[in-house]
Amino acid sequence: MIDVFLVDDHALFRQGLKLVLGRSPDIRVIGEASGYGEAVEQLRNREVDVLVVDLSIRGRDGIDLIAYVASAHPEVAILVLTMHAEDEYAARALRAGASGYLTKDSTGEHVVAAITQLAAGGTYMCPRIAESLALRFGRGNGNELPHTALSDREYKVFEMLVKGNSITGIARELSLSSKTISTHKMRLLRKMSMRSETDLVRYAMEHRLGVL
Repeated sequence: MIDVFLVDDHALFRQGLKLVLGRSPDIRVIGEASGYGEAVEQLRNREVDVLVVDLSIRGRDGIDLIAYVASAHPEVAILVLTMHAEDEYAARALRAGASGYLTKDSTGEHVVAAITQLAAGGTYMCPRIAESLALRFGRGNGNELPHTALSDREYKVFEMLVKGNSITGIARELSLSSKTISTHKMRLLRKMSMRSETDLVRYAMEHRLGVL
């Protein structure tokens, strides 16, 4: 039996996913959470085989949770199930410790297959994402775009700035100081050789990063 824990900030989606997984005699959902803190607390007291997590969750984001679980619970396989279909998100999730990546337009059969494969020690990728990542990393470091040099925290700040969030708002959302966010902003602008938030928005649109 494969014990699965779900993390998604939409209760209705979790309910639907439990119904889908409940049709498989080899999978049981033993817990669920809507955000980072709740998930961390529950995972301390549960033996889980596969964590299914969205990238957009309450509190700290899904990348932070993936990194935490990969470090604190290395025996747990991590499957990302998200609306984000861009290879940048997939690359960051895999670097953080995920073993699988599916988008939410995947079928229930694909989710069951992914969970089964991850529980057996394998990996599972949405074909579209797998192809995109293969093309991306096949280019070699010399052709990498500037945003790929950002740390996960810098990329999160970049994403929120592009969406029009203020420094104060980002600090509140990420539970960091405004000074820390300003430092991240300064560093990411320098890494991307840009001078303003307008430049960042133009870049995100030009490269279709899906952060708008």
